[in-house]
Amino acid sequence: MDASSWILVIPLLQAQGYHVLAVQNPLSSLADDVTVTRQALASLSGPTIVAGHSYGGAVMTNAGTGAPNLHSLVYIAAVAPLEGESVMGIAGQFPTPPITAHVVPSYRQGYTWVDPAFFPQDFVPDIEVAQARALAVVQKPIKPACFTAKSGPPAWKTVPSWYLVSGNDRVINVDSERFMAKRIGATTRQIASSHASPLSHPQAVFEIIVAAAQGAQKHQVKPFDKRTGV
Repeated sequence: MDASSWILVIPLLQAQGYHVLAVQNPLSSLADDVTVTRQALASLSGPTIVAGHSYGGAVMTNAGTGAPNLHSLVYIAAVAPLEGESVMGIAGQFPTPPITAHVVPSYRQGYTWVDPAFFPQDFVPDIEVAQARALAVVQKPIKPACFTAKSGPPAWKTVPSWYLVSGNDRVINVDSERFMAKRIGATTRQIASSHASPLSHPQAVFEIIVAAAQGAQKHQVKPFDKRTGV
């Protein structure tokens, strides 16, 4: 998926006065994605909440390091690596999720995606099938190297974090999500959701982002200006 996976969460945030930026990463390498996200973060002024879904968690873990305006991180069924750890390195510590068997070469040379025939049942089985089939053919291919690149110093060591576990996840092992949430000391919630909770449970995703914003606000001396990067 790409930034459009936040399409149902964004209006909820905007209706509450949050300024939202959804970052379109190239998915060409972890380094490229971190660079783009850092540029996006630098374009925002005031205390900023950064939320990431799936692999996006690894991106924001690196992009947020050293950012002076970063005040909290929100992981949505997302990867939260240690320094020197990769997405696949974490995944290898837990039983293989069902989607792994259906990651195949995409139409773009050197990039993979989820086989569209299996996308509805593996990625987002808790929305209407017709919508899931449409999402399957607009998914953005990703280079496999994104998942094997080693992470740098993590931003979660310096700012508070929140984690929303998807209890019915078929993309990231649920025990892996719980493990990462506990390891980073995140304020954690779990919902009965597929991996794609921003699409199937946008209200729950909205609520944990707001909780992170309010939690960050309690630690600020200056007024919090409701600026959120998603």
